[in-house]
Amino acid sequence: MSRWKAKHDKEHYYKLAKKQNYRSRASYKLKQLDKKYGLLKPDYNVVDLGAAPGGWSQVVAEKIGEEGKGQIISVDLEYIKPIDHEAYTGIKGDFTDPEIQQMVIDLIDGKADIILSDASPKLTGIKDIDNFKSYDLAMAVLNITDNILKKDGNLIMKAFQGEAYQELLKKLKKKFRTVKTTKPNSSRKRSSEMYVIARGFRPPRKNKKTQKQEE
Repeated sequence: MSRWKAKHDKEHYYKLAKKQNYRSRASYKLKQLDKKYGLLKPDYNVVDLGAAPGGWSQVVAEKIGEEGKGQIISVDLEYIKPIDHEAYTGIKGDFTDPEIQQMVIDLIDGKADIILSDASPKLTGIKDIDNFKSYDLAMAVLNITDNILKKDGNLIMKAFQGEAYQELLKKLKKKFRTVKTTKPNSSRKRSSEMYVIARGFRPPRKNKKTQKQEE
């Protein structure tokens, strides 16, 4: 793809987001993923990790609608301007913090049907360092599934192609029944970002010692 075409596509979705009152051009990535894979349901409890500025949560709010029974919990270190929907709750904090994860569980009175993450690390421009930071962030999201994702739940997350990309996919396949990767049309073709569609979460088995402690 030419630089002109890549720039044109970026500007197209940026202008479209402004016109349709989305907070980010990234909203169209989730809309396109949902259209292709049927990911979101009106009664889902949805957790959006690394959610700022809230573009993906806006798409979820539309899907839930006014009559839906689902909830949206958005978590980010940065402040997220609240979304005008009674099902929405924003949390300012580190989603790897066990206390923040417990807040999420309490808010949805259980566990999530689906976890979303369009989070990106702060890149340095140094390939090896950026690969490590991307993998580290993806693993942080994956590890959280053990605590806040229900059995047979789904995960949609951003991942970057690099040295550790295949290792990440291997770990995902151990936790989910099916794992697919895709790149929506609204993603820049030159970008190394991919989106993982992981379905059918298999929670870790509790050992006898853990079960006795809970009892």
